[in-house]
Amino acid sequence: MNLPNADQAVVERAKIVDYLLNPAHPDNGGKTRFFTKLGFRRGEWEGLASALRALASEAEVVHHSNSPHGEKYVMIGRIVSPGGKSPRVKTIWIVDRGWEVARLVTAYPYE
Repeated sequence: MNLPNADQAVVERAKIVDYLLNPAHPDNGGKTRFFTKLGFRRGEWEGLASALRALASEAEVVHHSNSPHGEKYVMIGRIVSPGGKSPRVKTIWIVDRGWEVARLVTAYPYE
């Protein structure tokens, strides 16, 4: 199964800058350390957004469920980093009720 309308998947600036690449975010859980070691930077947030959108278009959905907010999709795939590494990342996407396009909820290393 593929992410619906994956070519239009949304990765918001705030999700990258204020959460994934923000070491002060209380729910970050080491995500910033992981992504910055790969060469991603807050000031160049578009690089991480682009890598995550590529994952959305290329990877298969490994889990799908309905929630009160919409349909959730879990995907595991590789991203290409500025440092040349290609780690596996687990991402969670949601298609909010009334929408047709998925938006990123979170991303983290997948071992």
